[in-house]
Amino acid sequence: MADLLSRDNSVTLVTLSGAETIGAPFDIVHVSPGDDRAFNKLEEWADVIVFQGHAMAVFEALRRTSKILVVDIYDPMHLEQLEQGRQLPAAQWSTQVSDATDVLNEQMKRGDFFLSASDRQRMFWLGQLASLGRVNPANYDGDPDLAGLIGVVPFGLPSTPPEHVRNVLKGVLPGIASTDKVVLWSGGLYNWFDPKILIRAVADLSTRRSNVRLFFQGTKHPHPGVPEMAIVAESRSLAAQLGALDTTVFFNPSWVDYADRQNYLIEADAGVSTHFSHIETTFSFRTRILDYLWAGLPMVVTEGDHFAELIQAETLGVVVPAGDLEALSAGLEKVLFDDDFIAAAKSNIARVREDYFWERALAPLVDFIADARHAGDNRHLGSGTGLAAVRPRQRVKPSGLRHDIGLLAHYLKTGGPRVVAQRIRSRLKRRNEEL
Repeated sequence: MADLLSRDNSVTLVTLSGAETIGAPFDIVHVSPGDDRAFNKLEEWADVIVFQGHAMAVFEALRRTSKILVVDIYDPMHLEQLEQGRQLPAAQWSTQVSDATDVLNEQMKRGDFFLSASDRQRMFWLGQLASLGRVNPANYDGDPDLAGLIGVVPFGLPSTPPEHVRNVLKGVLPGIASTDKVVLWSGGLYNWFDPKILIRAVADLSTRRSNVRLFFQGTKHPHPGVPEMAIVAESRSLAAQLGALDTTVFFNPSWVDYADRQNYLIEADAGVSTHFSHIETTFSFRTRILDYLWAGLPMVVTEGDHFAELIQAETLGVVVPAGDLEALSAGLEKVLFDDDFIAAAKSNIARVREDYFWERALAPLVDFIADARHAGDNRHLGSGTGLAAVRPRQRVKPSGLRHDIGLLAHYLKTGGPRVVAQRIRSRLKRRNEEL
């Protein structure tokens, strides 16, 4: 997002968990949670602030700002807490859900533009906005579909395909041969997923197809604030009970580095995501599915969410009912061993994934930033704070040989030679247009 927006804007990316110095076309700044003095300087400089999560709860300057606010609400935190906290005492469970709801409501009362992840999620958030009084004449006038208030801006994927640079699974991990068929569970294991039925289905399939392997890519989340959920230990225990642990079913003990995940994706033969049927599923947007699309992996997923609908409609894999062991086992066999189906799915994926390239996914946000303004019912905040206002600090967009070398290293590391070539062509084109 920062990379794309920096093409036409001066961008500062703020992180709360530490930052490394890298060559990038935008500034990267670390601000500790609650350090309002540091955040206040950035707030004074900015015209538009894009944020998500608990940022408004930890920075008073963000609560008080009169700047234009873009709120990323792709993650319905209160729906997650319904599942994550269901094993807690009733009072604590209720508090977790209400606290998450309060965090979201505060943002939604104040935001000028909201980013949802899908059409169905946009409908959900419109309901919450309506309950907060944001669906009103001031926002409706001149914008009857409210596209200027809330857009569909999903997480995206790189337009450059992944490259295999080292072996990580096949012929490397004990128990997984170079000729095995690998089913990949990308991302973490959380209580709202159903990995147990997947483990049972793979164990069942292995009785007919002895070369099937299941690999869970992430168990221990790298963020210290995300606890290991009970489902992780329960899944390991089940695999052991079935005699499948470290023979058919494998768990990565930690996490895969973001830049290394492409190696796992390319060595996999299919991607999978199984979950329960509940409200969190209905409005979720499983970003792990984007990695499967990126790598061209046919998928087996449980019905009920945005991506299941897409996979079914476009034949990108197999969609199965929640809790149906037989259908799941058969679906896995189809995406792993039916060559005609695999070829068709891969062809469809190559076409559909273009809709999720960052350039397309972020288009509504890019358009909003190009003509940023307060929402109709927030216009009283705009006096003296619009894009034409003079600010005490004005960032000069970086340039020069050292900056260009840094950008070259950044693009080479994150995208490879193909991206470097694309960037050079893009810059030459802009210069020719300016001439």
